Amino acid sequence: MTGRDYETFEAGDVTLASGAVFPAMNLVYRTYGTLSPDKDNVILYPTSFSAQHSDIEWLIGSDAVLDPSRYFIIIPNLFGNGLSSSPSNSGDAPFPDVTYHDAIAIQHRLLAERFGIKKLALVYGWSMGGMQAYHWAALHPEMVERAAVVCGSARCVPYNHVFLESVKVALTGDPAFRDGRFVEKPVAGYRAMGRVYAGWAMSHGFYRDELWREAGFTSLEDYLVRAWDGAFARRDANDLLAQVGIWQRGDISRCDAFGGDLGRALEAIKAHMLLMPGATDRYFDVRDNEDELGRLVNAKSAVLHPIPSLHGHRAGNPVNNPRDQAFLKAEIAALLSK
Repeated sequence: MTGRDYETFEAGDVTLASGAVFPAMNLVYRTYGTLSPDKDNVILYPTSFSAQHSDIEWLIGSDAVLDPSRYFIIIPNLFGNGLSSSPSNSGDAPFPDVTYHDAIAIQHRLLAERFGIKKLALVYGWSMGGMQAYHWAALHPEMVERAAVVCGSARCVPYNHVFLESVKVALTGDPAFRDGRFVEKPVAGYRAMGRVYAGWAMSHGFYRDELWREAGFTSLEDYLVRAWDGAFARRDANDLLAQVGIWQRGDISRCDAFGGDLGRALEAIKAHMLLMPGATDRYFDVRDNEDELGRLVNAKSAVLHPIPSLHGHRAGNPVNNPRDQAFLKAEIAALLSK
């Protein structure tokens, strides 16, 4: 790596699932650990909404959830996150509708063309990363040995779609949004988006029990201001909209192979599947994973282990939450032992 902590896979001109051609598409990624001679120790760890690899690598470490001394871990940055091809780095032309299927296709090329990888010991992902893990398991059943879907689902269900609509309206209500794109930073839009997220991301119990105090916030308003008002301002607003679109279009069956038949897509999965929703998550409801579990009939094994936490969706990304971290670590250790 030269001066940066990541590398770039240049995919060239790519025909997307929509039929549109994306010129000079780039996938940015980072690796951790060493690839074994048999290339059988690979963990793929896709990024979540607005996250870049540096935001989620806290999960990697010798005493963390994913151990780079045993596994070769690859974080591919999802399109629209400001590193891989995104509105902010792809010129002024309208950014095409990208899907998870497009992302997995390029990630697959990265693994095959750059590393010669034919097997994945684990695909691990939280939120949008979890949706990518689900897509991997369905699209490449012979390649994926295990998949951990943390606070994610096989498709964006209507309730989740409505939440994302509220995010879009909050962000695009800013006067900086003109003629279908942001022409400058939407200061008010970022704040409005953060306040919408604050209500959905954390649970009723989190606010009832004032768990924000455990992180050192002095009042509810202090928490909202410091934790949420500027949470998304670090990202380009057009990039955020692009990723919301990917999220809303998410559906493992939305491709030629499955023709929109979700049951057929779930039945194609052969991996050991760990569905780990947050018990109080409002984006990805436990009931959606319960429904999916019953249709994972050809998986080597399939279990549903909700994270027993009041931290809502954030239970799956417990950066400063030792209890939820310990739960994730134990569950992944058990999965990798299968």
